[in-house]
Amino acid sequence: MCEYVQNSGFGPRIISSEASGLWNSNWFWTNQFMLEVIFHDRMKKYKCLTNDSLVASAIFVPYYAGLDLRRYLWGFNTSMRDSSGFDLINWLKQKPQWKTMWGKDHFLVSSRIARDFRRKSDRKSDWGSNFRFLPESKNLSMLTIESGPWENDIAVPYPTSFHPSSDDQVLQWQNLMRTQNRPYLFSFAGASRTRQKNSTRKEIIRHCQSSNKLCKLLDCNSVGHECDDPLKLMNLFRSSIFCLQPPGDSLTRRSTFDSILAGCIPVFFHPGSAYTQYLWYLPKNYSNYSVFISATDLKLGKVRIEEKLVTVSKDEVTSMREEVIRLIPRIIYGDRRSGVESVEDDAFDLAIKGVLKRVDRLRGSDL
Repeated sequence: MCEYVQNSGFGPRIISSEASGLWNSNWFWTNQFMLEVIFHDRMKKYKCLTNDSLVASAIFVPYYAGLDLRRYLWGFNTSMRDSSGFDLINWLKQKPQWKTMWGKDHFLVSSRIARDFRRKSDRKSDWGSNFRFLPESKNLSMLTIESGPWENDIAVPYPTSFHPSSDDQVLQWQNLMRTQNRPYLFSFAGASRTRQKNSTRKEIIRHCQSSNKLCKLLDCNSVGHECDDPLKLMNLFRSSIFCLQPPGDSLTRRSTFDSILAGCIPVFFHPGSAYTQYLWYLPKNYSNYSVFISATDLKLGKVRIEEKLVTVSKDEVTSMREEVIRLIPRIIYGDRRSGVESVEDDAFDLAIKGVLKRVDRLRGSDL
């Protein structure tokens, strides 16, 4: 992971002879597990920081929960996986700031899904840690790439590879996406997940391969695939009208935000892939920016992807794409390192505003 820590967690800068200046100045090889580093660096530059945490509206805990857990996920017993989180909580609850609201005004960030921190037993074979089941941890708010049914976990966007340093750069990118030639009706970038029974992805790949060139497939199971290359992914998505976003190892995917960034209308197969997740970021009326196809109907042969998408009118496609492009500033993490220009109301800004409103509501309910 070390190479991805550089540039404040954005990773190595992308330099490509095939790319324009806009690509070369704002694109990085960003790893999704670097969200904790990216967020921490932005917090250190946040304009409303105070040195007196006793009077703070909210308190950020710079604990890299996902990176810490990653070291012990495979081949270690549960006590090793749990130890850092346990030590953190014991340290926090001894601080005077904790006693103000018993941790309800504290928040942290995780680059792993919420479920990874909710192991229900101490069997070594069970996945993850028990961090979020610790009594005091339940008072903390956790910003995570994928939430669950728990009210104290809030989903924020996966980091993409685009980190502009000004609003003008965002506008340039949005205008570029409005003028793209999109020869493919739909596309899919992913692996089939052969270990999963009744995999939605298996059906999607079959539909794509039989679509008579309406679909473009980037098979991440193939030898020498380029699924980790941001330029290759963007070239695929910005040449497509719709981008298929089925669940993978979990309900959500970074690819959802890559497709939005490319002005490609996402197609979801489970409500938990976006609609019940990113409530601070995406419109409540999901039909304004996406298409939903029931995974059950797909597997039962009740719907064919190309037949469903062909029925979307040109006017509807234009309206949905514009809504997707308008979402771009909300789902990116801007580059604030220069300190000169900045992207206003990006994913970080919206997260902080959401946290402050949440803490304010919790503070009022405790009175």
